[in-house]
Amino acid sequence: MATVLYITAHPHDETTSYSLAVGSEFVKAYREANPNDEVVHIDLYRTNIPHIDADVFSGWGKLQTGSEFNQLSDVERAKVSRLAELTDQFVAADKYVFVTPMWNFSFPPVMKAYIDSLCVAGKTFKYTEQGPVGLLPDKKALHIQARGGIYSEGPAAQMEMGHRYISTIMQFFGINEFEGLFVEGHNQFPDKAEEIKQEAISRAKDLAAKF
Repeated sequence: MATVLYITAHPHDETTSYSLAVGSEFVKAYREANPNDEVVHIDLYRTNIPHIDADVFSGWGKLQTGSEFNQLSDVERAKVSRLAELTDQFVAADKYVFVTPMWNFSFPPVMKAYIDSLCVAGKTFKYTEQGPVGLLPDKKALHIQARGGIYSEGPAAQMEMGHRYISTIMQFFGINEFEGLFVEGHNQFPDKAEEIKQEAISRAKDLAAKF
């Protein structure tokens, strides 16, 4: 049995979000194809994700210099332990599905905060004399992204930074089996919006059967 983390970053639901609408159909198809697998939904807008701030750095610093966990302040313990929970959950899973809209050429800030919680030396990567090496080579990931315009090709392609960022992080973790499913152009071509969404849903169902 495999564990899939279904990680969504959108404040709305699938009735108004194109990315969530496609992601929901992907999950349904995946569950049909893999009934014994566990799909865990992480709604980043309803999840406690501590920002890496002065409390976190202070707590980490104390632990690195030999302090016991119970010697941290209440705030430091709460934030450091929560970040560790998020990282351990990610490492323990087998597959990842990231679902985001494109906001300002990237993704919502909650996704960046979540990714920051995962970049932990010794858990998702390690430092070597040859440079950092990813520790999750046997995992696979998918990014479902809705884009109001066309960014997969043409002059706007170089402006897209959300999918490229997640791709870079996956490579950094050693996850080489990574692909993207894009729902794009629905704002640029509103008369074709429903057609664009349905085409993406069809592709999502096909991907789910192989994921």
